[in-house]
Amino acid sequence: MRVGLVGAGPWARATQAPSLQAHPDIEFAGVWARRPDAAASMGAPVFESYDAMLEEVEAVAFAVPPEVQAGMAVTAADAGKHVLLDKPIAATLEDASHLADAVARADVRSMVTLTLRFAPQTRAFLDRARAGDWSAGSGTWLSGSVLGGEYSNSPWRHREGALFDIGPHMFDLLDLTLGPIVDVALCHRGESADAWTVVLKHANGAMSTSHLSLATPVRPSLFRVELSGTAGVLSLTDRPASSTDCFRVLLDEFLASVAAGVDHPCSVQRGLHLQQVLHACRLHLDDELDLDCRAQR
Repeated sequence: MRVGLVGAGPWARATQAPSLQAHPDIEFAGVWARRPDAAASMGAPVFESYDAMLEEVEAVAFAVPPEVQAGMAVTAADAGKHVLLDKPIAATLEDASHLADAVARADVRSMVTLTLRFAPQTRAFLDRARAGDWSAGSGTWLSGSVLGGEYSNSPWRHREGALFDIGPHMFDLLDLTLGPIVDVALCHRGESADAWTVVLKHANGAMSTSHLSLATPVRPSLFRVELSGTAGVLSLTDRPASSTDCFRVLLDEFLASVAAGVDHPCSVQRGLHLQQVLHACRLHLDDELDLDCRAQR
């Protein structure tokens, strides 16, 4: 399959480009990015325009901010191209819905890069979780990625924070193990740092609490998912050592999905569900800010 890559930021350079180049069943057709010099540094052909890329590929992988991705992915789907989407799939629920509609209308395949899902440690944890009865869960992911390093220059990560960047990964795992997320009971963002607390309600009555941050000075980052219930306690503390290993499995399953003409569990519909959770979190955050303003008056 001929695949083109949109974007030339740190995620594209470290994970997507090398994974696309190395996969035996993919021809990495080239890159298009807003800055031609950044695209030229990727070690692949550079397309002069996005339209030129769409004429030459069968699928498009995206490594751009969510507010940019949604519209470009709609264009790709309308052109009959399969799409590899970053998370979250859009900046707003409305844009995410439009994207999901476009993918369905074009009958193309899609995949959201929820890379944790494709790690052997995560899959072993999920297999064990399916055998248990869980009534509560918690997730902690504390990172200092916006304090220094390549991701510290990411405007959308500073603006949206951990909720949009690592929140989809955490909510995806809690949704899979405790049952579908049906409501947000609490969403709070700390004033002094990018410190989020999110309490979720799940369809079977279970509750989960997530603590998320991109601005906590900790090395290495702290990651933990824990379930409790009649089966005892089950924990996942191992993050995959290599994002490229996870992405290789993701690409294998994306190609299989395209070949079979069947949507993968991590399709755009999964992205839309997680976008609905993010939207509900924003509504709670707005309500909290409104209460604070009224209290100050």
